[in-house]
Amino acid sequence: MDLIPAPLSATRPQTGEFVLDAGTTLNAEPGLEGVESWLRATLGAATGLPLRPGPGGVELSLDGSLGPEAYRLSVGPDGVRLTAGAPAGAFLGAQTLRQLLGPDAFRRAPLRRTGWALPYTEIEDAPRFGWRGMLLDVSRHFLPKADVLRYLDLMAAHKLNVLHLHLTDDQGWRIEIKRYPRLTEVGSWRDRSMVGFRDAKRHNEEPHGGFYTQDDLREIVAYADARHITVVPEIDLPGHAQAAVTAYPELGNTDVVDTAGLSVWTDWGVSDNVLNASDQTLRFFEGVLEEVLEIFPSEFVHIGGDECPKEQWRLSPAAQARIKELGLADEDELQSWFIRHFDSWLAERGRRAIGWDEILEGGLAPGAAVSSWRGYEGGVAAAKAGHDVVMCPEQHVYLDHRQGPGEDEPIPVGFVRTLEDVYRFEPVPPELTGLDDDGAAAARVIGTQANLWSEFANDARDIDFRIFPRLAAFAEVAWSDLPRDPAARDWTGFERRMATHYARLDALGVEYRPAAGPHPWQRRPGVLGRPAAGPGNS
Repeated sequence: MDLIPAPLSATRPQTGEFVLDAGTTLNAEPGLEGVESWLRATLGAATGLPLRPGPGGVELSLDGSLGPEAYRLSVGPDGVRLTAGAPAGAFLGAQTLRQLLGPDAFRRAPLRRTGWALPYTEIEDAPRFGWRGMLLDVSRHFLPKADVLRYLDLMAAHKLNVLHLHLTDDQGWRIEIKRYPRLTEVGSWRDRSMVGFRDAKRHNEEPHGGFYTQDDLREIVAYADARHITVVPEIDLPGHAQAAVTAYPELGNTDVVDTAGLSVWTDWGVSDNVLNASDQTLRFFEGVLEEVLEIFPSEFVHIGGDECPKEQWRLSPAAQARIKELGLADEDELQSWFIRHFDSWLAERGRRAIGWDEILEGGLAPGAAVSSWRGYEGGVAAAKAGHDVVMCPEQHVYLDHRQGPGEDEPIPVGFVRTLEDVYRFEPVPPELTGLDDDGAAAARVIGTQANLWSEFANDARDIDFRIFPRLAAFAEVAWSDLPRDPAARDWTGFERRMATHYARLDALGVEYRPAAGPHPWQRRPGVLGRPAAGPGNS
């Protein structure tokens, strides 16, 4: 059956097939109308079959004894029975049903009218992790709304359920804030962009920008919700803020920098222009977050907290006075104070802060969670301290990093992480599983996430190349009950199943990196931001 991600169990107790045809019906219990509608529209488009309402064909039902994302799928002579613990589980089971129909079930129009056969099978399935995420960085390169919606569909097809939207950074502000219009009028566009590595200092001299209106984002949230995906917004604080400071210079450290002369940053990396620590700046970003909370109903709001240069605070009389006023030891404690303020502010409003692992350094409110990106260490420390953790170490699941060691990899940045490397990633490290705590610390790892940073991904074609096929391997790590020892995983079996999955990706129009290496168009100079020649690009 070559399912990806692999289910908990899949058997074929008898031979035979159930064939979907023009007379096949689709029926759902109350509460599953959304799944029924999605299944009828999606399979109807691919097969040309009407799948009219009625019993006896494909039937969707609920069973409260199952977990909310668990399902059972039975295909036999009497039809298809999909039973789930909640609508989310039914939707996830529908993804498996779609895979069983073959790659053409992933097309948007029928290539044939007959032959839609489902093998008799019994499948029981449930996810390993509740947070199965992907980060899209839409700040470094803006991604139009239609592309974001497409990636939500691709996530759903792989049973991923959290989209982390990185909406603000030095290089662009992408969310409309009505009380502060200059954030998008000024902060959403930069004059040019870097090409290649930071030491090359080449630029393409083309303006770049864009932003999402609040209604755009509400549409993204609703589209995601229909696919049982949660959208977690990120507003990065107090660093990664040059776009915001450019739009509103008073947010910067005006006693050491002429912030009125700044522009949205055109280099990659991390700008020294960070927020000041005044009460006015706190009120400003409370206002930003008030509008964010109105758009995004997610339990978690990501507040960044990473890579905050301290030089301006060291030189700023105002920052030094603030440190003294608050009784803090140094600039590091000032950053921690800043993060704790918004951690508490969100908690008072029934939300939970999540941030990159640097936020641990000053202590967190009990409900705050940590995205462990610099390795496992931050996640281990957070879990031992009683905080929830999303494991996303750059050494394993930063999908902007190169997929092979060859010279033909476009902008070959970061660690080499092949498809097999990602498949062998284990989110819960031995430092947590070997503790004498009845598994309490390990259980704090609520999930895992693959991150796509977009410095070297200009558009959806570039993103496709960087995340696929590795996102398929990651999806199996996040969903399936794989051996905890990475060496014990069935890589050969996964490779075999990927042969079928590539055909599904082809039908979906995904421009993935082939197993044999980049296509000629993917590796030629100028593609994926790679300059034609010169030092600093190898």
